[in-house]
Amino acid sequence: MDSPLVDAAVGFLRVLRDLSGPAPAEILATWEGFYSQRFPELHAKQIQDCTEAGEDWRTIALARVFAQLPTRLAALEEARGRILGLWDDVLARARAALGLELDVVAVVHVGIGCGAGWATTYEGKSAVLFGLENIAELDWYTTARLEGLIAHELGHVAHAAWRGEPVELVEEDPLGLLYSEGFAQRLEGVILGRESWHLAPDEGWLPWCREHLPELARAFRNRAAQGKAVNAFFGSWLSYRGVPFTGHFLGHTVIRMMEEGRTLPELAGLPLPEVRASVDGFLRALGPQGSSL
Repeated sequence: MDSPLVDAAVGFLRVLRDLSGPAPAEILATWEGFYSQRFPELHAKQIQDCTEAGEDWRTIALARVFAQLPTRLAALEEARGRILGLWDDVLARARAALGLELDVVAVVHVGIGCGAGWATTYEGKSAVLFGLENIAELDWYTTARLEGLIAHELGHVAHAAWRGEPVELVEEDPLGLLYSEGFAQRLEGVILGRESWHLAPDEGWLPWCREHLPELARAFRNRAAQGKAVNAFFGSWLSYRGVPFTGHFLGHTVIRMMEEGRTLPELAGLPLPEVRASVDGFLRALGPQGSSL
C-alpha cells in the first residue's frame, strides 16, 4: 500500500532562504502568497482553525512564528528531511502494531502555529499535517522525537478509524479531549514498542508529572466541571504551573486505567457518555482530596 507524502515545505523554505533580512511582515506576505496559491486548502484550513478559536491569525503569526523563522531555518530544514525519511517506516510499524490499514497522507509544511502535528483531513483523505514552525520552536527535530510525534498523530488516525468518526467530535468535551489525547499518547508507545514521551521538554518532566498526578487530576476535573478552559493542559504555548503537556500525561494515565478488561479497539469506540463517566470516575480516584487550583 502506498503512503503518500505531500512536501508543501520545500518550495517555501527555498523562498525564505532567498529573502535578505526579512521583517516578519514580509515573511507573512510571502507565506500567504505562497500557500494561498500553491496549497489553498492547507492555507484555508489553518486560517479557519485560528478563526474558530477566536484568534487573529496574523497577529499571532507575526509575534509567535514569523519573527523567529529566519533564525530557525536550519532546524526547519532538518525536521523536514527527517520526517520525509521516517514517515514510511513509522506508518508501517503502526499498521503492523495496530492491525489497521491506515490509508493516510502526510503533509509537511511551514504553518502559522496550528501545531507540530495535526491529525485531520486533506484533499478528502485522512491526513497528518506536520507544522515545521512548531517542531523547530519545540526542538522536536531529533529522530526520537519525530518518531514519537508521527506515532502520536497516527494514534489519533487509528482512534478515528476504530470509532468510525472524527475524534474532533469527542474532543469538543474536555473529558473527551483528555481521553483522546491520552489514547494517542498510549498508541505512541504501542506503535514504537517502547515508552515514548516525544513531548517531554526535559528529563524532569515525567518525574514532575508523576509526583503531581493527584493535583493534576483534581485541577483538570475541577476546571472541566466548572466549564473553564482546559487549554493549559495541552499545547506548547500554554502550560499548567509552567509545565507544558501535562494533559497528555494525565490522559495517558487515565487511558491505562480504562484499558483494563478492554481491547484497544473497544476502548477507542466507547460512546461519549461512557467516556465522560469513566474519565470523571478515574479522575476522582486519582485526586480524591486537596484544594482545587
